[in-house]
Amino acid sequence: MKFPKIRSVALFTLFGLSGVAEDLTVFFGTGGRGSEGIYKTTFNTSTGKFGTIDLAAESQSPGFLALHPDGDKLYAVERWDNDAGAAGYRIEEDGSLTLVNRVSSGDGPGAHLAVHPTGKFLITAQYGGGSVALFPINTEGQLGIPKLYEHEGSSGVVERRQKAPHPHWTGFSPDGRFALVPDLGKDGIVIYRVDAETPSLVPHGFAASVPGGGARHMRFSPNGEYIYLLNELTLDVSTFKWNGDTGTATLLTTTPTLTEAAKSAESFNSAAEILVHPDLPTLYTSNRGHDSVSVFQIGSNPEDLEVVQVQPVRGAFPRNINLDPSGSWLLAAGADSNTVSAHRIDSESGKLTYQRRSVINVPNPICILFVPGKNAPPKG
Repeated sequence: MKFPKIRSVALFTLFGLSGVAEDLTVFFGTGGRGSEGIYKTTFNTSTGKFGTIDLAAESQSPGFLALHPDGDKLYAVERWDNDAGAAGYRIEEDGSLTLVNRVSSGDGPGAHLAVHPTGKFLITAQYGGGSVALFPINTEGQLGIPKLYEHEGSSGVVERRQKAPHPHWTGFSPDGRFALVPDLGKDGIVIYRVDAETPSLVPHGFAASVPGGGARHMRFSPNGEYIYLLNELTLDVSTFKWNGDTGTATLLTTTPTLTEAAKSAESFNSAAEILVHPDLPTLYTSNRGHDSVSVFQIGSNPEDLEVVQVQPVRGAFPRNINLDPSGSWLLAAGADSNTVSAHRIDSESGKLTYQRRSVINVPNPICILFVPGKNAPPKG
């Protein structure tokens, strides 16, 4: 499978009709000591430089963030007082955030969330509670009372981590007909059929990954025909063939993110995030402990993956990485170093080059969210 080259597309997106590079607004979900909420800055797509960091909204542990399809609202999994759930924010013209409302999940804090393409609801994954919650969203962007879907069973292969179900990521098939939830405790992907009108989820199936792998995050291929699942515990990528008609996934191959020598060099290693480039046959995963990003070349057969680069993130414990909208930059969040670093993507190979001195300090960053069209200038 070959994807179109990025060069012409990237240059058009970088410089636009005016010939001037964009300053994109970037939001950061954070957590832990020193964090006060959701932070924001700007990122220049020509120079790779960050603007001033500002607190966009005060909140407690606003971990992962998700953008509404309209582009004017974002949602976060949060904690508050003695409760936890999801929160909605309106994105103002200057890039600031205004709280819409917060609603409890009914089952503890969420690890991840995703907004359905219709914008009518979002789902969250409660890692500790072992459940998925569906929050309706009204026309004003307000969240309603959620419906809870409990996962059952676990593989038990890794006793300390897999005694119970642990949903870790949420997302939807390209056509929005199915919700897919990798579950670390169950070693696979729990699949739901979506009823967008109700809205509700209907249990549909399960795609088993490698035993003891610890299914964490996943992405679809650009053509929507394959799934790349990142296994946290074994640090490898499982490739599935996706049948969009039946809502089923068939495991094809599993490819390590690091060599055994690289893994043994650290006392702790854990895979965290996975991305698929929209235009290049390239896949990226982040490695905590080794503190790097593995760059995979996707072969003519999409299940054939080869690691062609292991790039240091210039930070510690990269829980999240993300691509800018042009596909020209990868940003890596070092949760333990309180940093986010920028790496330029080669338009032919997809390999990464660190942009010297292109690092910003963010308290315990665990999610990076670009908002196209919100180009608020930095203060000062």
